[in-house]
Amino acid sequence: MKKFFEEFKAFALRGNVMDMAIGVIIGGAFSSIVTALTDNLISPILGMLGGANFDQYSVTLLGAEFRYGAFLTAVINFIIMALVLFCLLKAVNKMTHLGKKPEAPAAPTTKICPYCCSEIPIAATKCAHCASELPKTAE
Repeated sequence: MKKFFEEFKAFALRGNVMDMAIGVIIGGAFSSIVTALTDNLISPILGMLGGANFDQYSVTLLGAEFRYGAFLTAVINFIIMALVLFCLLKAVNKMTHLGKKPEAPAAPTTKICPYCCSEIPIAATKCAHCASELPKTAE
C-alpha cells in the first residue's frame, strides 16, 4: 500500500499533471467570465434587436417548457470561448516560432545519373542502372 501511495505521489506531482490541473482551473474561471460577458452584455444587445433577452425565449408543448433561449445563449458562449481560445493559441504558436531559426535543409543523399536519369547514391562513381561511368564531381 505504501508503494501505491508513493507511485501516486510521483504521478500527481509530475509537471504535466500539475500544468493540466492549473489549466482546468483557469479554464473554469475563464468560462465563467465568458458566460458573464454573454449574459450581461451580448445577449441584451442582441435582445434589443429581437425585443427580449435570449434567456427569456421559451416554448411550452404538452405542459413542458422548452427554454431554447438559454440554449442559444449557451451556443453564443461556446462560439465566443472557441474564438478567444483560437486567437490565444494562434498568438502562442506565433510566439513559440519567433526565437527559432529555420532549419537548414538536409544534405542530399542521392543524385541523378546524367545518362539514364535514375536516382543513385551521392557517392556512386558508376550508375547501378545503366552501368555508365559517372563524371567526377568537385566536392
